[in-house]
Amino acid sequence: MPGLPHGKRFDPCRFSPHPRRMISGVLLDLAGVVYDGNNVIGGAIDAVARLRRAGMPVRFVSNTTRSSTQAIVNRLSDLGLPVSSADLFTPSRAARDFLRDHALSPHFLVHPGLLPDFAGLPEGIRNAVVVGDAGESFDYQSLNVAFRALLDGAEFLALASNRTFRDVDGKLSLDAGAFVAALEFATERKAVVLGKPSRRFFHAALASMGCPASQAVMVGDDAESDVAEALQSGVGHALLVRTGKYRKNDENRFEPAPTAIVADIGAAADWILDRMSDP
Repeated sequence: MPGLPHGKRFDPCRFSPHPRRMISGVLLDLAGVVYDGNNVIGGAIDAVARLRRAGMPVRFVSNTTRSSTQAIVNRLSDLGLPVSSADLFTPSRAARDFLRDHALSPHFLVHPGLLPDFAGLPEGIRNAVVVGDAGESFDYQSLNVAFRALLDGAEFLALASNRTFRDVDGKLSLDAGAFVAALEFATERKAVVLGKPSRRFFHAALASMGCPASQAVMVGDDAESDVAEALQSGVGHALLVRTGKYRKNDENRFEPAPTAIVADIGAAADWILDRMSDP
């Protein structure tokens, strides 16, 4: 490709006809982009380092709802990627703020590993059911208790609505979205989604680094909740990586189409750095 510095690793990919705009902030998904299962994806640590050296603000946005914020920070550190909790945006962070701001007392249908993120919440004046990826805790009894609480008027909050995630065995597993949909069907109510693909989630992460949505880029492996929904939320660009949960032709399944489809996070960093100073 003309004009690229030596060593750039652009994937021979298809580009959508999005206008070329300046990039001044990056949202990076974690699972499937930075790491896959228990392994860091090749080139990921270097890609983040290159973005940081260039002065590019980065926020890590994850829909993981099985691990607390501190557990994710510790995991990234163990993988060689030091981050602070302020750099990390998760559905539990959004949910804690929502519960506090709306004076809600939660009934949790979530993974036990997530509960530390909600420690010390003040007592609310109304009830809320909070649904995340509860893993083995999803059974008839737990779902029926949540169903009855919703029938009694509790607020309905979903940490995420993803269909699938890449599990530690390398295969796709059911994510929280299927269980949220079951409760929506049974109660004839729609959940308030607090993580991706919520517009408020993307915009809160961008606001934390003072980046206009139109000048941001989202990098993810989920063509629906990472890419199409980010673009629908006003994010200027969204790159789909061919790692993690990506499957052939995912880019053709949802609208809007990705700004670009790239091999991995290293190729995404190349694409971003080439555009960060464009007018």
